[in-house]
Amino acid sequence: MIKPNLQRRVLHVMSSNAKGLISKITNICDRNELNILENNQFIDDDTNLFFMRTDLEGYFDDNKFLKDLDCVLPVGSSCKLHFLRRQRIVILASQETHCVGELLIKSAYNELDLDIAVVISNHETLRSLVTRFNIPFIFASHRGVTRVQHDNNIADKIDVYCPDYIVLAKYMRVLTKDFVHRYKNKIINIHHSFLPAFIGSRPYHQAYHRGVKMIGATAHYVNEDLDGGAIIMQDTIPIDHSYHPEDMMRAGRDVEKNVLSRALYQIITQRVFLNGNRTILL
Repeated sequence: MIKPNLQRRVLHVMSSNAKGLISKITNICDRNELNILENNQFIDDDTNLFFMRTDLEGYFDDNKFLKDLDCVLPVGSSCKLHFLRRQRIVILASQETHCVGELLIKSAYNELDLDIAVVISNHETLRSLVTRFNIPFIFASHRGVTRVQHDNNIADKIDVYCPDYIVLAKYMRVLTKDFVHRYKNKIINIHHSFLPAFIGSRPYHQAYHRGVKMIGATAHYVNEDLDGGAIIMQDTIPIDHSYHPEDMMRAGRDVEKNVLSRALYQIITQRVFLNGNRTILL
């Protein structure tokens, strides 16, 4: 009899907190002859919720393993096994090159386990950049149609590619609620400010008029509230009074592309738990 190949999975556990959970979970892993490569956990005192991410290696019988876990965990617990694999994404972008270019390079050279299925844009500006990497580019104009019609058109194009996630790489349009609900918890945005400061358009101009001494970027899930989704990753850099909005934009581009890449790494490696409108990174 041929023995199956050794496999690697990531276990996510979310449950109400209770005494001895870590011991119970690791004992089940041992009983199923699964080797623990990495283990991290967190307790949210506000909600009394327990989160645990366990990187496992072994020969998996998924149904038995999850059933064994269900027997020892509190009622209502959630247990999921995830493959560590390349994630398939669709990128929505407008005209700026830095975030799209960063993802194209990191995907092409395997610095991120991402397969970019297509880049969709409401401008033609990025076509030459995208096609250099042999990635399909679709131009979907927003002119002459309603916002709902435009989003429905884009959604139809996205669904052809069946992505794991949709990445807004400086896509400068507000999505309709129906579009957001259609891809719940699958849309990742990079916003060019340190949220919750300077929500919406022209945040660098808003920051300039407030005389800020640092600027930043935020990668977050998209929900129906403008720039209000759960935050995945943030960073800032110092500036001073001599920076005009255009200077802030130039300085901020590196922060934006780095924050987006780091957020996607957390997602690809299955380190992100959603806890209401917060994230837990394990």
